[in-house]
Amino acid sequence: MDDTKHFVFILVDEFSHIAFSCAVEPLRIANLVSGKDLYKWSYVSEDGVSAACSNGSVTLVHHSYGDIPKSDRLFVLSGINVHKKVSGKLLATLRRERVRGTALGALCSGAHIFAKAGFLDGVQAAIHWEFHDSFMEEFPEVALVRNVFVADEKFITASGGTATADLMLHLIENAHGHDLAVAVADQMVYNAVRDATAEQRVSLQSRHGMRNPHMAKAIQRMNDTLDAPISPALIAEEIGISARQLERLFGKYLNCSPKKYYVEMRLERARNLLVQTDRSITDIALACGFESPGHFSRVYRANFGVSPSLQQGKLT
Repeated sequence: MDDTKHFVFILVDEFSHIAFSCAVEPLRIANLVSGKDLYKWSYVSEDGVSAACSNGSVTLVHHSYGDIPKSDRLFVLSGINVHKKVSGKLLATLRRERVRGTALGALCSGAHIFAKAGFLDGVQAAIHWEFHDSFMEEFPEVALVRNVFVADEKFITASGGTATADLMLHLIENAHGHDLAVAVADQMVYNAVRDATAEQRVSLQSRHGMRNPHMAKAIQRMNDTLDAPISPALIAEEIGISARQLERLFGKYLNCSPKKYYVEMRLERARNLLVQTDRSITDIALACGFESPGHFSRVYRANFGVSPSLQQGKLT
């Protein structure tokens, strides 16, 4: 009886090379360390010939959408510009595999494709943090989380990058035990393996080297009101300090005013929506709390040195 598990990866053009490597290498190393053929893998693209990743490398594949072999798991792996890469053929292929009973997963920005296919309504999912803003706008019915991966839902999702290695190590451990997963991680010189509950980005306190609870609450309040900004004075009142105290805290920890930091947060969200979606500049301006497209464009150009129209659709 052949106990080898077959993993198939659908490679969508401009897929993430780091996520691809972090998906396949743990499987290869598991075979090497165990001395057994625990896993085999094959690649799929729309034309059945090759797929190009975002760094320009080209990977030869084994199958097209029309001749995907039976597998134990099938992952779709995408990267930048995913909203432009979701074809009808791809969605039909994934739906066919779902009916076939194949266990499905999505890596990096692949959750966007699964959401388009209607797989993720009402369930938790992970996607690379850069896509969070556009994803939440387009798919409010999905329970998006900031975890590095989600493995306890029907459809597995991982946020890309090294989080893909975390997911694969999790699957290896579940199938073959903790010792093998640790041995694979050791071979990868990967000593910071995360479980599914780990968040993708470090906390505000860690990122800014601060432990002040008022700062953390103020920034969280700003993050929650990017589409309808409120005054720093009101934020200060809500968290129980004076506006002057809030000014001093932002000056001490971030070397800027609360107002400036708030605007930068809104502009960063606007940038994510510009490069990741096809929404109009007017829609994006309103979604990020700017009173008009003209005002938004002026502030955006002053901050990034380029107009929103030139930034649109270009992930830098």
